[in-house]
Amino acid sequence: MSIVVERVSKKFGNFQALEDININVESGKLVALLGPSGSGKSTLLRTIAGLEIPDTGSIVINGQDTTYLDIRKRNIGFVFQHYALFKHLTVRQNIAFGLEIRKTPRQAIKRKVDELIELVQLRGLGDRYPNQLSGGQRQRVGLARALAVDPQVLLLDEPFGALDAKVRKELRDWVRRLHDEVHLTSIFVTHDQEEAMAVADEIVVMNHGRIEQIGSPDEVYENPATPFVMSFVGEVNVLRNARSLLSNAYLSSSSSPVYIRPHDIDIDTFPHPGSVSTMLVRIIPIGWEIQLELQIEENFTIAAQINREQLNQLDLQVGQQVYLKPRNVKSFPEFAHSSQQHFTSVNVK
Repeated sequence: MSIVVERVSKKFGNFQALEDININVESGKLVALLGPSGSGKSTLLRTIAGLEIPDTGSIVINGQDTTYLDIRKRNIGFVFQHYALFKHLTVRQNIAFGLEIRKTPRQAIKRKVDELIELVQLRGLGDRYPNQLSGGQRQRVGLARALAVDPQVLLLDEPFGALDAKVRKELRDWVRRLHDEVHLTSIFVTHDQEEAMAVADEIVVMNHGRIEQIGSPDEVYENPATPFVMSFVGEVNVLRNARSLLSNAYLSSSSSPVYIRPHDIDIDTFPHPGSVSTMLVRIIPIGWEIQLELQIEENFTIAAQINREQLNQLDLQVGQQVYLKPRNVKSFPEFAHSSQQHFTSVNVK
């Protein structure tokens, strides 16, 4: 079931929530709407669901124009961030709710609920109430309830946001496996870049109500279209005055900022041609990965990333002089004076 969003705009008073949005979601794809708070991703999801009506543009689901279609006739499954389960109903009753509203025969309801309890791995928990379940289990009930009515598409609004980090990772991996099994066209909203990269077939990066880039996780990460995408998807160092640091071979002819991912920096204890002398001021272990904070000038640090084996081989110590050399440098001269430079980044000169 494909979803086509064409030239959709939406205002709330004077606030432009969505502006000229165009998306084509192919049947069976799992797509992430990724962006910071206020970027318009949840508004877009709600507009596709029929919870909001666009000011302009159209939404077509499986060839049918649903722009102004009653939400009850859209056959869409919606999963909320905070579960939205009925506290006085058991797991079985929550999952069956939509089927009962549709007056589905009792035996058909039982078969469907049994099937979904197995699918979402909640066997033996059907008679429990929501307050007797963990956060991850409650979210699975919400997902099963959305799937019970055999929706054309599945929409998930920050489905993992209310969970702790470990459960969030487990559930997102499970959702990816579930999607591979059922192949239901799905769109989920997230502000977590790692989550989008791990789960989605395609990522729609949004900012200030507009689409910055659409592409696969690899395309968005390796070939960002704008400075915002470069800085929002993955960690990055932004150097606004890089000529004192890097040779001209790395730089464009413009004065636009230069972007370097921490893992694209080589570190050594001896100088090499083109390397820059720095002072190691902090070592931050993050499991196997190690982040280094390197001071180049007063009040100017840059982040580099190595692994634990490299740390041991180099025998690095705080206060030591080390040398860095970038392997991959990006710049966006066409955006040098653009409003799209309003982004969050780290280590800004």
